[in-house]
Amino acid sequence: MRKQLITTAASAVVLCGALVSSAQNATTPLAARASAPVAATLSDAEREKAILNLDATRQLFVKAISGISEKQWRYKPSPDRWSIAEVAEHITVTESAILTLVREQVMKSPSAPEKREEINAKDEIVLTKIPDRSTKLQAPEFLKPTGRFPTRAELAKTFDESRQATIEYVRTTNDDLREHFGEHPVLGELDGYQWLLLNAAHCARHTKQIEEVKADPGYPKE
Repeated sequence: MRKQLITTAASAVVLCGALVSSAQNATTPLAARASAPVAATLSDAEREKAILNLDATRQLFVKAISGISEKQWRYKPSPDRWSIAEVAEHITVTESAILTLVREQVMKSPSAPEKREEINAKDEIVLTKIPDRSTKLQAPEFLKPTGRFPTRAELAKTFDESRQATIEYVRTTNDDLREHFGEHPVLGELDGYQWLLLNAAHCARHTKQIEEVKADPGYPKE
């Protein structure tokens, strides 16, 4: 049952695929931060890498949805393509799903330290393959946009809170993310740390989709 739940959540992610008030703290070098000691389950370099990717993709997304008119926000390049509003909703509703998957499924799977060396090599694959939009995929029904957020401000607030929760988890967790694994339908087994990198990569993928909408010939000029 647990494996089925992990696979279902993984499929959702890969098929998908105050705004930046905490950005300064997220990008400050770890050595300069005052925080409670954490167990050496992740190296400082691993924590820093994940935080930098999570914060960078957050800023790109926030920039992509800022300063556009309501007409631009709602514009659909074609009936079967999403508007910026719909892409942004999809990013936002998926955002917390990956952190929940890591905490409630991946970290509750049996520890398998013997896999660690082999799986660690997938870090860069996650960060490069998931944002690649040369292959288009359909999101599952439960992650498709339905107009969940009454305003852009509410959507942005929800996204930022979810992303900051992920950053804080990476920064402070004692969980041994490198020794617990969940199956990804395209990339195979990923460890907990790589699932968190996937959160950044998924956001990057769909921020590119927003830019594709903006590049459409019919996109409103204002």
